[in-house]
Amino acid sequence: MDVAAAETNVWGGGNKPLNASYGKLMMWFFIVSDALTFSGFLVAYGFSRFKNIDSWPIADEVFTHFPFLHGIDAPMYYVALMTFILIFSSVTMVLAVDAGHHMQKGKVIFYMFLTIIGGAIFVGSQAWEWKNFIKGEYGALETKGGQILQFVNADTGKRVALESFAGSIETPRTTHQNSTGLWFIGEGTLSTYSVGEVQQGFAANENLLVRIQKLNAEGQKTVLSREASLDKMSQAVGVVEGANLIHNEYGNRLFADFFFFITGFHGFHVFSGVIINIIIFLNVIMGTYEKRGHYEMVEKVGLYWHFVDLVWVFVFTFFYLV
Repeated sequence: MDVAAAETNVWGGGNKPLNASYGKLMMWFFIVSDALTFSGFLVAYGFSRFKNIDSWPIADEVFTHFPFLHGIDAPMYYVALMTFILIFSSVTMVLAVDAGHHMQKGKVIFYMFLTIIGGAIFVGSQAWEWKNFIKGEYGALETKGGQILQFVNADTGKRVALESFAGSIETPRTTHQNSTGLWFIGEGTLSTYSVGEVQQGFAANENLLVRIQKLNAEGQKTVLSREASLDKMSQAVGVVEGANLIHNEYGNRLFADFFFFITGFHGFHVFSGVIINIIIFLNVIMGTYEKRGHYEMVEKVGLYWHFVDLVWVFVFTFFYLV
């Protein structure tokens, strides 16, 4: 065997014991390093949750939306559907790789198309979940110490939205501007209701109670008595609607921070995978890999796609199930 043939054999994965091409090895190196990154994020999430377990939001109360089913409580239904779609796209990718091994161009095109559609649906669904999480549903008050005060019906125990009881106080409310205040002080968008309006409405509705984030003996959020609720209401300093990196109406703000960062980081991987899949898909249509005599690029992108699917299984378990 001459030198050129030997080098081709090495780079093509012909030498034992690995029998893997250079491209596949590099993909595996990337996957391992990225897996360590995700592992670090999830470990940090686990420690933070353990430390703040008393104020950690309950997933069944946070992710309750389902498209086109307004006003219907559907805890985790849509997240479960998203997960099924992503896992199914991993199955279609396996079928595409298998078709490539058999040099069946038509089947590779069909299964890669299904994979791309599944990935695109997942990314769009994740963006929709973000929108609902940021917007919020019920609203809450926040005390000076950062404690979140939620409102429940005394008879049913179900959460009550601010809009259903907040009063109306005719006082001018304007956003802080550089021209009207200190230049170094900024202020976000005004909330729909002021603290005074929420306090007024709460006092007028005897059927409302305050729920704090501390867990009781049954593992549920603690609902205060009417007297204790009124006392806690007097400590409120701000209205919280939805969630962001600073405030979170569902509970501890670290939950929102980790949710945005980890699901956003994973969503970026899925989005990147969809783009790469589209590029490979177009190459398959043009017959690029038929001319090469193999579909190794489909197999390499398949490794990446299985990785992002597997990562989501862990993210789904940590954020939504545990």
